[in-house]
Amino acid sequence: MLFLYILSWVALIIQLCIVTLSIAAGLFYLAELVEEYTVMTGKIIKYLIYCTICVYIGMLIFEDFTLTMILGGLASCAAHLFILQHFPYFYLSSPPFVSAVVLLLFNHYVAFSYFSTNWYPFAEVLAYFTLCLWLVPFAFFVSLSANEYVLPTTSGIPGMTETDDSDVVSNYFRKNKKKFGLLSFLKSAQESVLPQRMRKQF
Repeated sequence: MLFLYILSWVALIIQLCIVTLSIAAGLFYLAELVEEYTVMTGKIIKYLIYCTICVYIGMLIFEDFTLTMILGGLASCAAHLFILQHFPYFYLSSPPFVSAVVLLLFNHYVAFSYFSTNWYPFAEVLAYFTLCLWLVPFAFFVSLSANEYVLPTTSGIPGMTETDDSDVVSNYFRKNKKKFGLLSFLKSAQESVLPQRMRKQF
């Protein structure tokens, strides 16, 4: 009995490691896809926002959710649409980004308050959080690394001016030496955690 109990804990640790590696591999693959297909990613995120708006309208018609939850969710979708105007560039200090983060926290608070007083099956609560609160922010999170590999233009980057000594590309790479996106984080984690294969020298 005790031996099987110890084995169950060992198996749980192994399962957690496998799930963590699977999530990391999936995020890395998604970040690679976003890097390759930036325009398509922007369109997909826009359609996800429209689908979320339709879900909120459906909940307003068919469910008994509070008006605060519905209006907060619709305001969050509007903030996401404003963020999408400059995609794939993200300006962390811009009013749409700050308001989207504040509305995300507010919507979580309102949702937890509502579901703590009204009983719903766990699957329905998880469906609300997944489709209404997590899907679009997760898509933006995965696409954070997209602006690292987009070719620079004078109109795409605010504050960049051309001088006689340097061109647009030189300015861009001089100002963006450090990269803080998801893909850069995963690549640095890959280099530090996984062993590197040595190529044979002939």
